[in-house]
Amino acid sequence: MKDFGRVLTAMVTPFDDEGKVDLARAKALAKHLVKNGSDGLVVTGTTGESPTLTHEEKLQMYTAVKEAVGGKASVIAGTGSNNTASTLDLTREAEKLGIDGVMLVAPYYNKPTQEGMYQHFRTVAEKTNLPVILYNVPGRTSSNLLPSTVARLAQIDNVVAVKEASGSLDQVSELMSQIPNDFIVYSGDDSLTLPMLALGAYGIISVVSHVAGREIQEMVRAYVNGDTQKARTMHLMLFPLFKTMFITTNPVPVKAALNLQGHQVGRPRLPLTEATAAEIETISNALRRFGLL
Repeated sequence: MKDFGRVLTAMVTPFDDEGKVDLARAKALAKHLVKNGSDGLVVTGTTGESPTLTHEEKLQMYTAVKEAVGGKASVIAGTGSNNTASTLDLTREAEKLGIDGVMLVAPYYNKPTQEGMYQHFRTVAEKTNLPVILYNVPGRTSSNLLPSTVARLAQIDNVVAVKEASGSLDQVSELMSQIPNDFIVYSGDDSLTLPMLALGAYGIISVVSHVAGREIQEMVRAYVNGDTQKARTMHLMLFPLFKTMFITTNPVPVKAALNLQGHQVGRPRLPLTEATAAEIETISNALRRFGLL
């Protein structure tokens, strides 16, 4: 079993005042995250605004983050798209850069069948030596990668994990009953991390760990070590923050939170827009409540 860690941060992509990728700030943020609870970083996923990044910008981000954290944390490249050939091309280039693994989102917009998704992931996985994390997020893709399809894909040697963000604990239960024991399941929803751990998930690929990484790591470790009461207490403490970080489209709130904390990651790229004044006030109040601002 490939161990990327239990708490991975789905890292934002910093932009400068002109809207260009800011690699210096990306390196600084990567170091900060690893120092504050992240076992690994997922770069250019949904939270990293992958749909608005160019192929070259993604490669630059992989190189910068890998240089920044070295062997201190795993670096996973979000190379997935709804184009199998393009996904394979980017995956191969990421592999040449020494990335630790790739995360492949279920193809979005074109709505493939379960067989189509199986063939998409299989085609990429069989042509790379990198470990592959599948990513199911039907709220973004409009395609739900079903447990039976994940179980088929888990038979491929280097398909080692799934980030499950269907929002359905019933689906998680079905998934757990069908996959091999050594196949890793990550929660893709911060607020469902503890319930998913109870069902057998390994950890979380988190957004909120940008601002509360140590606390999320503590919650996960408490559960793993058998202190379920502490884990429950921490979940309930963090729950309002989990919900606040999704009051509008991700990564708009978390970018606002990071900017408030002084990390200066810039505004999102269009078609996403900055948090409104009212949203910023809500985010600011939540951060202050937890002593994070």
